[in-house]
Amino acid sequence: MRTGGTAILYRSLVRNRGRLGIGTVLVCAHQVAETLVPVLIGVIVDRAVATGDVFALTVWLCALALLFLVLTVSWRFGARFVVVAMQNEAHQLRMEVAHKILDPRGVRTDLRSGELLSVSTSDADRAAWIADIAPRAAAALTAAIGSAIALLVIDVPLGLLVLIGTPVILGLLQLAAPLITRRATEQQAAVARASAMATDLVSGLRPLRGIGAEGPASRRYRKASREALDATLHTAKSSAVFTGVSMTVSALLAVGVAGVAGWFALEGRITIGELITVVGLSQFFIEPLGELAGLPGLLAIARASAGRLALVLDAQPMLPAGSGQTLDGSELRLTGVSYRSLSAVDLQVAPGELLGIVAYRPQDAEALAALLSGQVPPDRYDGELTVGGVRLSDADLAQARRTLLVEPHNGDLFSGTLASNVTAGRPDAVSSEVQAALVASAAGDVVEIHPAGLDHEVADRGSSLSGGQRQRVALARALVSRSPVMVLHDPTTAVDAVTEHAIARGIADLRHRDSARGQTTILVTSSPALLSVTDRVVVLDGGMVIAEGVHAQLVKEDAHYRQAVVR
Repeated sequence: MRTGGTAILYRSLVRNRGRLGIGTVLVCAHQVAETLVPVLIGVIVDRAVATGDVFALTVWLCALALLFLVLTVSWRFGARFVVVAMQNEAHQLRMEVAHKILDPRGVRTDLRSGELLSVSTSDADRAAWIADIAPRAAAALTAAIGSAIALLVIDVPLGLLVLIGTPVILGLLQLAAPLITRRATEQQAAVARASAMATDLVSGLRPLRGIGAEGPASRRYRKASREALDATLHTAKSSAVFTGVSMTVSALLAVGVAGVAGWFALEGRITIGELITVVGLSQFFIEPLGELAGLPGLLAIARASAGRLALVLDAQPMLPAGSGQTLDGSELRLTGVSYRSLSAVDLQVAPGELLGIVAYRPQDAEALAALLSGQVPPDRYDGELTVGGVRLSDADLAQARRTLLVEPHNGDLFSGTLASNVTAGRPDAVSSEVQAALVASAAGDVVEIHPAGLDHEVADRGSSLSGGQRQRVALARALVSRSPVMVLHDPTTAVDAVTEHAIARGIADLRHRDSARGQTTILVTSSPALLSVTDRVVVLDGGMVIAEGVHAQLVKEDAHYRQAVVR
């Protein structure tokens, strides 16, 4: 169901209607009490001070004290209800965006990770402003109407001046709202792009340093940051001009009302107490009128952020729900599959087979790994991909993830301990299984060099470990999962030759010895150490299968293959 920005704001009000209802009533009561303060002071002047009635003065002062008590209590508790509703709504919106982003079926969006982070934080907070804007608008309207009624009682022309002038001013100021909305949307999009680029820059800092590309990357980020700053300044300028004009016009209306009241007092049309009331209301009236004039700008920003939230919340899942068919078996088959650089690929992997795939072009390996990961919607590729005779798109998603695991060559680690990372896929794995995976992946050395062992703390993305250590820990995590079908894409690119041979033997022993027979493993690699332990090697070039055979035979008979894999 599509929502849209306006629908998101409306839904925010509806689901917080309890707290907002109570809060709005209380803040409106506060504004009524604020309006009555100058009225009561005028009454005291006319009925007690002017007459010299001490008893009346005492009674009216007590009434004024009671009014201030109501004013204070209603504001304190009303503001509390409103703020709690706003903070709860911001939290709820953040959770909705996070749930959408983390949906196992994925989400169709062009927004990058940094932009999604901006949407789930700053945009969620700004959209939640609607829970504050609505009560403030109601309170300001209450104050404006109350002031107009009080002025009508004192003198009809004064009341009409307020009743007519207020909507005219608000209507004129509302004309600027679309401009502020547009600039706020552009500013938030620019900031999100800069955040996305900063995220990419930080995560890829080591490779950038390795190839000496820090300069160009820094210039790109500097340009994006400058664009975000310029957009922010444009928005701030528009908002500042809007606020200045609205406050000036509001003040001019209040001054006009006070001036007319002074003229009426000189002519004897109103009393001194009523003049004091009018002057007091004119001073008080500036605040709610300014509030009403400024709220369209805040609403424009909230609508812009709600529109960006809708880009995520309205996005469709990448993968279909599937028909819930059960996967039974570990045979993998690709029939006439075309995806990105792949063209009509036919491939069959038998249950229990240890298959090597050598792609002469990196894009073919990337496309195959992406396709096998199950993250590609079926409408984005041609052909059929089955596991155990069941189309992967028809299978139960959770079971498909458990059955077919693809470990990318740049797999990330999470903040936590080595143990929590290794067992992330199977928290219930027993110690012997963890140790076997550590040995097979040569990650035991990573554990042994740290005094805390498996309890050693790992920084976010594994930044506290070297590239080879991260790769081995990620491989251990994959091996602990014991998935029936496992695809490892270049799992040893960051380790030395000796370690690579140990890992090759470890993978073969752990997944294809007698006790593990039936598990299927696919190694997408050009490593001769890994290919030497495979049962069969399939060669891809130009997006198609061009050869297959045993590694040793291909090395001996195929010069192109020999050149690609022999080091």
